[in-house]
Amino acid sequence: MKKIILFVALLSTLMSFSQSNPLWLRYSAISPDGNTILFNYQGDIYKVAVSGGQAVPMTISESHEYNPVWSHDGKHIAFASDRYGNFDVFVMSSTGGEAKRLTFHSANEVPSDFSRDNNSIIFSGVRQDLHTNVQFPSGVMAELYSVPITGGRIQLKLTSPAHNATYSPDGKKLIFHDRKGYENDWRKHHTSAVTRDIWTYDINNDSYTQLSQFNGEDRNPVFDSNNNDFYYLSEESGSFNIHKSSITTPNKNQALTSFSKHPVRFLTRSENNTLCFSFNGEIYTLFPGESPKKIEIAINYDGRNSLNKIVPVIKDFSGVDLSSNGKEVAYIFRGEIFVSNIENGTTKRITNTPYQERSVNFSPDGKSLLYAAEVNNSWGIFETSIVRKDEPYFYAATLLKERVIVQTEKEEFQPAYSPDGKEVAYLEDRTTIKVINLASKISRTVVPAKHNYSYADGDMWYQWSPDSKWLLFKFGQQEDIMQGEVGLTESSGKGEIRNLTQSGYGDYSPKWSSDGKMMTWVSTQQSGRMENGFPNQVDVFAMFFSKKAFDKFNLSKSDFDLLTEMEKKKKEGKTDDKSKKDKKGETSEEKNTVIKDLIFDWQHMKKRKKRLTTHTSRISDWLLSKESDKLYYLSRFEGKNDLWVSDLRKKENKLFTKLGVGNAGMILSKDGKFIILLADGKLKKISVSDGKVKSIKTKGEMILKQSDERNYIFNHSWRQLRDKFYVEDLQGVDWNFYYNEYNKFLPHINNNYDFTEMLSEMLGEMNASHTGSGYRVKSPNGDRTASLGLLYDYVYSGNGIKVAHVLLGGPLDKAASKVRIGHIIEKIDGQTITEDLDFYQLLNRKQGNNVLLSMLDPSKNIRWEEVVKPISLGEENQLLYTRWVETRRSEVERLSGGKLGYVHVRGMNDPSMRVVIEEALGKHLSSDALVVDTRFNGGGNLHDVLADFLNGKKYMEIIPHGQYVGHQPSSLWVKPSIVIMGESNYSDAHLFPVAYKIKGVGNTLGMPVPGTGTFVWWETQIDPTIYFGIPMGGWRPLGQPFLENNQLEPDIKVQNKPGIMASGRDQQIEEAVKSLLEN
Repeated sequence: MKKIILFVALLSTLMSFSQSNPLWLRYSAISPDGNTILFNYQGDIYKVAVSGGQAVPMTISESHEYNPVWSHDGKHIAFASDRYGNFDVFVMSSTGGEAKRLTFHSANEVPSDFSRDNNSIIFSGVRQDLHTNVQFPSGVMAELYSVPITGGRIQLKLTSPAHNATYSPDGKKLIFHDRKGYENDWRKHHTSAVTRDIWTYDINNDSYTQLSQFNGEDRNPVFDSNNNDFYYLSEESGSFNIHKSSITTPNKNQALTSFSKHPVRFLTRSENNTLCFSFNGEIYTLFPGESPKKIEIAINYDGRNSLNKIVPVIKDFSGVDLSSNGKEVAYIFRGEIFVSNIENGTTKRITNTPYQERSVNFSPDGKSLLYAAEVNNSWGIFETSIVRKDEPYFYAATLLKERVIVQTEKEEFQPAYSPDGKEVAYLEDRTTIKVINLASKISRTVVPAKHNYSYADGDMWYQWSPDSKWLLFKFGQQEDIMQGEVGLTESSGKGEIRNLTQSGYGDYSPKWSSDGKMMTWVSTQQSGRMENGFPNQVDVFAMFFSKKAFDKFNLSKSDFDLLTEMEKKKKEGKTDDKSKKDKKGETSEEKNTVIKDLIFDWQHMKKRKKRLTTHTSRISDWLLSKESDKLYYLSRFEGKNDLWVSDLRKKENKLFTKLGVGNAGMILSKDGKFIILLADGKLKKISVSDGKVKSIKTKGEMILKQSDERNYIFNHSWRQLRDKFYVEDLQGVDWNFYYNEYNKFLPHINNNYDFTEMLSEMLGEMNASHTGSGYRVKSPNGDRTASLGLLYDYVYSGNGIKVAHVLLGGPLDKAASKVRIGHIIEKIDGQTITEDLDFYQLLNRKQGNNVLLSMLDPSKNIRWEEVVKPISLGEENQLLYTRWVETRRSEVERLSGGKLGYVHVRGMNDPSMRVVIEEALGKHLSSDALVVDTRFNGGGNLHDVLADFLNGKKYMEIIPHGQYVGHQPSSLWVKPSIVIMGESNYSDAHLFPVAYKIKGVGNTLGMPVPGTGTFVWWETQIDPTIYFGIPMGGWRPLGQPFLENNQLEPDIKVQNKPGIMASGRDQQIEEAVKSLLEN
């Protein structure tokens, strides 16, 4: 009987690994004969009968496989896999077996169809465009390629983006949807110029035809078996559904499904016109003339999604704090709190939760830790303490006890103990500064919410005074709340809020000196301004709270030394050597640590201000020595942060320690003898006496429960968007409904690709720009394709590869190189380049290494060898961009006969504005007018400055002794201009043409700009490979609606046609020149 019970229990356990209703089934593909369906689940590809039942895995690996495609004879499938770090195209038998890799480029490549003869596979990827094409070189604008099913040379099929491209049954046409610019793939419900359209490409006539006209999303088309009708997915009804139209009458369509609330995805067709698709995480079929039918699927899986993972705790730290005894340091790793011994690295994990903790803070006695935690979907303040009295350190403690300090329906985080340990300050709902008394449990408001705006969690600043009676904080005046000022108020909440700076510049991060007699802060007062109008440097300033402290600081070194000696003798004379304790039993050491109540001389306090830094610079952090006589600061004088020191008494400044680090912050030990540095996620200890740096080698590990972590990130992201979205009504979206609808998928997701895709689908329901999620894949051993700095001739056939262009500034653009257009590269590192080879595999991970090229000049039948050091794909892209700009400029000069100038505004930032000024007021100063090209500008913050620059009005001439030497304004463009814009303008590149029009500067030309006028916080998650975006603030012209979802129409509408672009013509440039010359 016991054996039977045991067997039943075991069977029950095994059956628990079989799911009869699995969800998040994606990338469905029905076989040509209509009998079998392929789909993606948990990173693998499965197949199942069209009637449903048990699904069988086609791939089982630790890599991620998706997007399966059937050959037309049903014998093979192609799919994308990241087995080598990025997604490549693989092919395998449809009955299973070994998969063969076909592509060898480190850009992601995804198959979409087989050729009609099944001998090759077409795929989308960003390799290298046709050398004649005038398309902007962007990573979002893929080309369409073909690779033989047996592997070999890659052929360029289409230069313009052709996603989900499939052949017509007769093989004469390709049908696909386009891509026009930047936007998350899974955004829904938007109507704008950037939404996808359906196109066909006639292979014989080399011609493109746009079929769809709806101003929203149309995508994923497939032909009917009759070669005329086609099916596609459209949001014309408000949600993605299957529609049917035809080549002959594309202006008419019929909706075949009527789903709502969720999108239909991944449409495919069998030869008998059975349609297959995914909806709400499940697979459906649609037979001709029938209603959609859900496929009932069961999957046996191995439970990989429930496996835990051991992660070493050695880097990627944040939120550090140092104990008062200087022997241990607390920090955050992956949302959990750890404490390590500074000297030997002994480490203990303090929290072990599925949610996030942050803002860790040691109590003054070092026996407790204070922190914020997002528990039960609400941020609260918690404290963990050492239980056993004979265990003085956290890193060696055995028993810990946690208690709640504050947890209400509001959000409370960023806590800090008062120096006397009796109270805790914290933020409520991100902007209200409150204080809770630990004994009475009563909270009070110290700084109301109206004084602050929180852009990103953790961007508020406050600090306790040494006597626990005051708070310094950063705030903003009501007229410009985002302009930083330094405030001071009593921690009782009863005093007034005093603005200590009132400078009109940015003033940030006020800090108390150790004795509380002065404060330091950083200000942009002395900073120059970047060309985007913003300061990029700061100085450290000090303000003294009493005249006595100010006078003492201003003493010369000799006078200060004399005063110090006199004070020492006076103190020694009052010392009673006979008494070791006073009436209350305090030792002399204890008496010295008592902080007296601070006294403020309010009169003329703002006059008692001193600039402490000698040079204005990019300061990351700073601190005063314990005696307030030295200033240590991290600054980027040479690209990265080094530690500098200023002797405030001697007025000397020098490099203290060469660090060469990026993002960094510091804490001074209580005894003032060393500094804890957190830089680039790693801990270091710096001696104040000699500047020696020692890495703190932590010895910890973490059991990572990945499914729990993803569950938390899901809840966190849903709440963050709800609480910080740019309009409070969430644009009418039922956000609670979508929480439940997407939460159900979590048990079925075991990897970050699927997880971030699911998050993007949920966030995409908001119909907003600047959102969606992403996965920053880390693959240190993955493929890294290097570039020779050449463009290749895709028409050439035969062994070797033919040079179509040598990129200016590339590795072969050297005086010693003989490589020219028309030459053939026959071998790379001695390996012959045949038609059976994707030659990019010969350049894998060879950036910066010597590579031997065997060359042939076919016109002279001369062979030679050259050694070259290839560059990265990123460097190649920069060369391609430079080439694109130069060809656009040359075209403007040619078409205008040299009368017009041209500038491209790459980003809405300082470097781009410097290019505009350099070229407009330099090489184009004598031009009659200026073409300002903003296409594929992804944004920033420059719209006002750029519009004003182009809006110069000449009002005065400068004439010394009869000679005209200039005019005013001399720093602005005072001649006509025209702005080229398009569907690829994003964010601030939408705001700029709006400002350009509001200010009446000139005409705009091109295509409509999508309404993307919000600003964003891209928040990295406790899994640092995951991020998502929150559009938090909107821009609204006076008397008009928000710019978000309100696109800007051009004054002159001109579309660049894909076939014409491929031939080398830029229709928008042509019309811009024509417009300026005519006006």
